[in-house]
Parts: sequence; structure tokens; C-alpha cells
Amino acid sequence: MSKITVIGAGSVGSTIAYTLTVSGMASEIVMIDIDHDKSRGQALDIRQGLPFFPSCSIYAGSYADAAGSDVVIITSGVARKEGQTRLDLAQTNVNILKSICKEITKYATDAVYIIVSNPVDVLTYAFCKYSGIPESRIIGSGTILDTARLRARISEYYSINQNNVHAYVLGEHGDSSFIPWSRAEIANVNVAEYKNAVMCPENYPEFRIEDVEKYVRESGARIIRRKGATFYAVSMSVCHLCKCLVGRTNAPLTVSTMLNGEYGIRDVCMSLLTLVGQNGVHNKIMLPLTDGELKQLHHSADCLKEVIRNLEF
Repeated sequence: MSKITVIGAGSVGSTIAYTLTVSGMASEIVMIDIDHDKSRGQALDIRQGLPFFPSCSIYAGSYADAAGSDVVIITSGVARKEGQTRLDLAQTNVNILKSICKEITKYATDAVYIIVSNPVDVLTYAFCKYSGIPESRIIGSGTILDTARLRARISEYYSINQNNVHAYVLGEHGDSSFIPWSRAEIANVNVAEYKNAVMCPENYPEFRIEDVEKYVRESGARIIRRKGATFYAVSMSVCHLCKCLVGRTNAPLTVSTMLNGEYGIRDVCMSLLTLVGQNGVHNKIMLPLTDGELKQLHHSADCLKEVIRNLEF
């Protein structure tokens, strides 16, 4: 059992804490927020349901209470508003992250850090630069949610279990992300060929790549427009990441980490297919990409680097 600290008691942070609690993954959860009353209220609300779930100590605390954490999850920051891009948030949330980083790293010296706040790739990069924590223990949630949205959408088209869909969103968690369709498969058959590979094809709808890409890219904004914020799916994806971090085997996930020459790209954080396990990042899987996909990957890196160049670190 693990000790996990969640920084930020807003919609995302509190939902992550709740999901971790009901999953039975953690034996101790610390909730930290600048609004201590809010974190106390969130912790109390979750704690009162514990008789129905595995035992867990969940409470509001200070940075000092994070000592000994196996995982620290950072969700603090200004939320994205309707019509606002993730990158518009960059400078404000970088400044918030700097203040958190200075405090939390005094106590949770051996933790794996998960950055969830947006723009997640920029903030993951900033944490790598500020914290002094080894890069292998700094992970941005990256495109794990985008990838989940992609797989869910493909599974809906073909009425097939999502576990049989292997497709990925790479690059920035934002507008320059892309899907390497050459690597998208259903049961080892490329998505483009799947309909013809089924012996008795059902009346599948026409699979339009452009529509799927639009669905994945606009899902977050669509949810924000309808309900004001996104927090359930992102919390589920972050909890899955935590499960991989405390497990015994590595799992391939599209998380954001520092690049040091992969595909010829350096000094930027963005999502590639990455092996995640105990104590953080273990390796990266270099998917064979087409020339066009490589161009899209480099474009995504250039977009992020341009934002980074215009920030005060």
C-alpha cells in the first residue's frame, strides 16, 4: 500500500483523491490546498464513506505531511475557461508551480511526481528545471486522456471492447497533438483495414479519420462548454497512472516526460509511448513512424518550445 499526496483540492484534485480512495490503491492520502478549509472539507467528505471501502487514512495536511509519499500529484492552477486554450494558462500556472515546487520538494524527496495542471507539457518541463528531482521521477499526465478518448471513439465505431484497440495520441496535450494512424490497430489489424478484415461485416458506420481527430481534439472544450469543467475522466486516467507506478510490471502509457534526443528532439516535455512502473519512467518505446508522422511530432515540439521561449522561468 502507498502514501499519495494530492496538491490542489479543486474538482480535479478532490476527484482524484476520491477515486484513489475507492480503488483501495493507497493506505494514506494527504490533501493539500492553499484553502485549508476546502481541503479539510473534501477529505472529511471522502473519509465519511470509508466504511464501505478498503481502509484508508485520508486527511488535509501541510507540505510537511507529504514526507514519505510514494507519489505526489499536482493539480493546482487556474482552470481553463471556455474558449481559452491550455497554453493561454502557461505563465500564471508556471508561477503557481514554482511556489509549490519550492515547498513540496523539501519533504517528498523520493516521490514520483505527476503533473496534471495545464498546460501540462509546459509545467512538466518547468518542474524538471526547478525541482532537482531526477527526470525519471517527473511525469506529466500528457495525452493519456486523449489516448483514452481516441480508443473509446474507435471502439464505438466497431462495437468492440476498448482493450482490443491499440492507438495513441502523441505530442502536446493540446492543439498540436496528433494520431499516428499507421500504428492504430484493432486486434492486430490496422484500423483502416479492420472493416474489410471482419468475415461477416456488420453495418459499421463510415470511419472518417478527420471526424475522429476532431472528436478527440475538441472533447475537453465540449465538456467544459456543457458542464463547466472536466474532472472525472482525467481523474480516472491519473489513478490508472498511479496504479502503474505502484505495480510490479511496466505499462506503456502516453505520458509527458523530458525528451533527450528521441526522434531527434531535445529539451522539451511531451508525450511519447513510455514504459512506466515502480519509481517512475523506465524506458521509451520508439514507435516506427512514417515521415509525415515524424513531421507532425517535430511540429508539436516546436509549438511547445515557442511557448517556453516566451515564458519567464
